[in-house]
Amino acid sequence: MPLGKGLVMTEAEKLRIHKLSQEGLGYKKIAAALALPVNSVKTYLRRHPAGENAAAVPDICERCGKPIIQTPHRKRKRFCSDSCRISWWNDHPDKGGKRTLYTFNCAYCGRSFQSGAKVRRYCSRTCYAAARKKSGERRWMSCTSG
Repeated sequence: MPLGKGLVMTEAEKLRIHKLSQEGLGYKKIAAALALPVNSVKTYLRRHPAGENAAAVPDICERCGKPIIQTPHRKRKRFCSDSCRISWWNDHPDKGGKRTLYTFNCAYCGRSFQSGAKVRRYCSRTCYAAARKKSGERRWMSCTSG
C-alpha cells in the first residue's frame, strides 16, 4: 500500500526495511519488496540509519582511544580534540591527500626548502622580516646619501 499524506508506516514494515537494508539491498529493491515508494524507504533509512543498537556504541579517538560523542546531523568526528587531530596528522603525513611539494631557495639566507605553495620567496617569517628590514635600511641609506 503506497504511503501518502496522513499514512504511517507500520512497525512491521520498519523492521523489515532495516532487515533488508542490513542484508545489503538498495532502496529500490526494498521498496519493491514491500510495495512502498522509494522515497519513503530512503527517507526512513536516512532518519533511522542503524537502529538503536548502533547509537549505543561510541566512536573512539584514533589518536588516544578516548570515546567521542558524535553530534547528530554533523560530519563524523575521528578525533576527540584539536590536539589529538594535529598530533595524529603530524605522525601520519602520508595518510593525507597527496599534495605536490615545490622546492625553493630562500631569497634571504639561500637555504633550500619545500612548500606546498607554488610561489614562495622566503623559508621562514624570520627571513622575510630580516629581508624587509635589510632592504628598508638600504633604501633609507640610499635616500639620505644622495
